[in-house]
Amino acid sequence: MSLPVLLSWSGGKDAAWTLHTLRRRGDIHVVGLVTTLTEGYDRISMQGIRRGILHAQAEACALPVIEAWMPQRASNELYRAAFADALLRARERWPGLRDIAFGDLFLQDIRAYREALCAELDWTPHFPIFDPTPGYTANLARGMIAAGLRAQLVCVDTEQLDAGFSGRDFDEVLLRDLPESCDPCGENGEFHTLVHAGPMFSAPLKVTKGEMVLRDDRFAYTDYFL
Repeated sequence: MSLPVLLSWSGGKDAAWTLHTLRRRGDIHVVGLVTTLTEGYDRISMQGIRRGILHAQAEACALPVIEAWMPQRASNELYRAAFADALLRARERWPGLRDIAFGDLFLQDIRAYREALCAELDWTPHFPIFDPTPGYTANLARGMIAAGLRAQLVCVDTEQLDAGFSGRDFDEVLLRDLPESCDPCGENGEFHTLVHAGPMFSAPLKVTKGEMVLRDDRFAYTDYFL
């Protein structure tokens, strides 16, 4: 019998690829997604993806979503409380569920944080695409694109990458244009993505590009809507 697992879903390429990876295994069954959203914006935290697109993604994945709502500029304590509440509701929906997967790639401190939080909440974390080997994310990025994953850069940290990259396709051209200081998958927070097509979806989403805005004098967000 396969192990039921909840997947932490950001709406971006890494979470989507984690789903694809898990579905190719025979020992794990993803039962649902859990996503953190920001109150007042009705968008996924960090990525800034509209809630409507989140639910379209979930429908294309044929999975339900557990929403964890946080206030704007939430402290770490408020994040932990919102996440704990979402996991509690997930366990009420799927009694006995205790495993959750994350799409982290190589940051050991982030992994350690999640492991500590899950231990506190009595959950077992999984990191199916985690690999600290040098060069891993370059190969991973090309593998995603070759497999048909399609995504847009929706948030760029202008302290690490030029704002002009916001709104661009995540493709081979982008990978060639990224400066050497930038991780090909944006694992250091250089950029975040919105995935709208790929082998994890039953059909591509038709998203339309909106305006780009700069928030906190640092983050260049490009809006997308259905």
